[in-house]
Amino acid sequence: MRDFFRFMFSPIIAILDFLTKYFKTIVFLTIMYFIVFDANDSTMNNMQTANLQKIELSGPIMDSTKVLEQVNQAKEDNNIKGVLFVVNSPGGAVAPSVEIAYAIKELKELKPVVAYASGVMASGSYYASIWANKIIANPGSMVGSIGVIFQGANVEELMQKIGVKTQTVKIGKYKEAGTPTRAWENFEKAELEKVIDDTYDMFITDVSSARGLKKANHKEFADAHIFTARQAKAVKLVDEVATLSFAQDELIKISKVSTPIWKKQDKFDKFIDKVINQAVTNFSIRFMDGLKAY
Repeated sequence: MRDFFRFMFSPIIAILDFLTKYFKTIVFLTIMYFIVFDANDSTMNNMQTANLQKIELSGPIMDSTKVLEQVNQAKEDNNIKGVLFVVNSPGGAVAPSVEIAYAIKELKELKPVVAYASGVMASGSYYASIWANKIIANPGSMVGSIGVIFQGANVEELMQKIGVKTQTVKIGKYKEAGTPTRAWENFEKAELEKVIDDTYDMFITDVSSARGLKKANHKEFADAHIFTARQAKAVKLVDEVATLSFAQDELIKISKVSTPIWKKQDKFDKFIDKVINQAVTNFSIRFMDGLKAY
């Protein structure tokens, strides 16, 4: 019987043994694959210089660094005649959303930008897109949720159960506003509401200016309403309801490019970005509290 099981599982054992012995070699060859094949792609790209670039914004917005790098590259590259800004994000932190929005605004002054809602373009990610020359939404996408939220947990009862007490030394009446260690006092809530109100006012002011809407009518297009693509078009948050190919064609048209050649991202960088973005997304969903344009 022992020989029978050894015979049955010997192929699996052999494979595991091979992976154990040659793991580093496999990793090395994988990296070399990305380098060599990307080098071939780069050679082909050099023969035909790219004139259009796609920039993606996906997942919760917790940091703007990567998107800003790509926007700046597009600004500085005179060969790039237009940018397709593809968005699939529920929003996120206010500051990076605003950073991206104004970077897109500056880019638009130099070359056309078409924003495309591939899945979700909500709150902070909609903010990031408002200054594009055109906003096009996938027919099945969700758009809007123009609002601001500040939230945090109250772990006071949990701390009491496990015997943990906080010690605080502070100067300033509002220094503990938003603390998770107890229920918020009314004056603390009022202070946080002032922050929320001013941030929301900034949001709807910029949306109104960018989209040619009347700020006084913000209850119609903002107020955290969630719209389908068609509903978003009806309230003028988007210009067209169409597919990605239409958005690409629209960019080609307004960029006045006769032979469109799209810039390709380095394969290894794309792989690393995907891993990092997933890690950031998982972390932010589980642990990040505070002020968000969600």
